[in-house]
Order: sequence, then C-alpha cells, then structure tokens
Amino acid sequence: MALRTVLEYPDPRLRTRAAPVTRFDAPLADVVRDMFETMYAAPGIGLAATQIDVHQRIIVIDVSEGRNEPVLLINPTLLSAEGDASGEEGCLSVPGIYDEVKRAARVRVRAQDVKGEWFERDCEETLAVCVQHEMDHLEGKLFVDYLSDLKRLRIRKKLDKGRRERAARSGAGGARRAY
Repeated sequence: MALRTVLEYPDPRLRTRAAPVTRFDAPLADVVRDMFETMYAAPGIGLAATQIDVHQRIIVIDVSEGRNEPVLLINPTLLSAEGDASGEEGCLSVPGIYDEVKRAARVRVRAQDVKGEWFERDCEETLAVCVQHEMDHLEGKLFVDYLSDLKRLRIRKKLDKGRRERAARSGAGGARRAY
C-alpha cells in the first residue's frame, strides 16, 4: 500500500472524466487499498480516483466516527435522489475551503465491488452527500463549481497563497474533515 498525492484545484487533471473500470484484478485492488490509505491519512471521508490522477470510476468513503465502515463504489450510478440536504462541504482537492452546497438528502446508488459484483445501496445524510460529491469528481466537477465566479476566484487566490506559504515553510492542517 502507498499514499498517493491528492491533486489540488485548479489542477486541470481534476477536470478529466473518469472511464469505467473494466478489469477487476490485482492492480485494481492495489489502487483501492492506496485510495483508502490516502483518504484516511489526509484525513478525509471520501476520495475519488480522479483526485489521485487515476481516471477510473472508483470511489472510497468512510463517514463513520470510528473510521471503520469503509464503502467502495466502482462504476457507481445514481438510481434515485430525493429530499434536500444543504450543508457545508469541503474537499481534499480544495484544502481548507468549506462552503454551502445543496445536495439530495437520500440517494440510491448501483455500483460494483472490487470483484466486479453489482450491488445497490441506499444512502442518507452525510453518506448521501459524500456519494454525490465523489461522483461529481468522476465527471470532472468540483464542489466549487456550485459556487459563484467571485467565490471561485477568491478560493483560487487563497489556495495559491497557501501553496506559496507551504513551500516557504511546513504547515499544519485543521481538524475538519473533507470529502
């Protein structure tokens, strides 16, 4: 297992639409293990393969307090979405930035596991929001795309400044969790 580098906004590779997974083999299992390790180390509660420059339709999530309920979704498709959930979102690819995004409160998703077996799962609350957030990544979309142009410009400037400061010295992250 290995920690992978998480791409940061505005890296153009984050805009790549992920391809479906067609081979369910040992290299896929390695990517999945690396994704979980990277997500937990970040620390985050979700990670799409696009964020680590692997452009396949793979999502890992763990919204549990104990960090012991991993969820893997390969080739996910939303079957239904209902209700309204509006809350503050963050993203490992947009570090330190949080803003309000409207999502569905409940979703039903169809996906495959690491062996290629299809399953369906109902998701609510934070898990539902996280699934939608990560599925956006697979389409090359980030949560900042839901914000105004002015907010995106401010975020980009803030991230650029933070990168310059981190390059000058080592910095510590906050305790908030990001997707």
